[in-house]
Amino acid sequence: MPFGIKPTCATCKTTVSSMWRKNEKGDVLCNSCALRGHTVPTEPEQPSAKEPNGNGCPFTLRKSTRAKSSKLRQQQQQAKTAAPKGKGRRAIFKRTPLRAPTAVATCVTSDYVFFRGTYYQVGDIVALMDENDDTYYAQIRGLLQDQYCEKSAVITWLLPTSESPMDHFDPSTYILGPEEDIPRKLEYMEFVCHAPSEYFKARKSPYPVQKPPGPECGFIWTRIGPQIRPVPTQEEVFGTA
Repeated sequence: MPFGIKPTCATCKTTVSSMWRKNEKGDVLCNSCALRGHTVPTEPEQPSAKEPNGNGCPFTLRKSTRAKSSKLRQQQQQAKTAAPKGKGRRAIFKRTPLRAPTAVATCVTSDYVFFRGTYYQVGDIVALMDENDDTYYAQIRGLLQDQYCEKSAVITWLLPTSESPMDHFDPSTYILGPEEDIPRKLEYMEFVCHAPSEYFKARKSPYPVQKPPGPECGFIWTRIGPQIRPVPTQEEVFGTA
């Protein structure tokens, strides 16, 4: 058609259409009327009770049946299937929390430990202080260490006698007291002195202490009661004639 002349649909008399067509008789039809197969009426149509749409066409336009472009379809598929390159911080907090395994205490016993610059052994004398700042003495009966390197000791309390001094510790004036089965932390104890583990045991107990063969020299820093022991000679110590 030449430019400047606006076509008019022979059926609905509209002048706006996305595509113009012609029927077998050569009449100009809009795209909607041509798809429905309407022909030009021979008699004038009576006014319809229905209101026309925005284009002046009395028929309801249906959705276009044209297929979408392949490029748009590919973009939609890529947006659905594309996996994110990295996970945000929210994904970390959305995970199901895992319960930590129950900690099982595993303790290792030992005859000696090194704690805060002091070498502790079984039999050492330690001092403990209560809430009233009163000092009590005890002897270490066992040492142990757990998996967190926390060091503890099992103690035997030492009971003072009437001859025990108030300003210092004299092992000869103390006797064995009750034994504890629950360990105490070494950080609550203060080292006093080294001593054999069998120092406070009675000499005439029903379970005698096994002593190594050889001369009995005793200990130079203290004594138990007024007991005199002869010092062995050089021949007895070295076994020379």
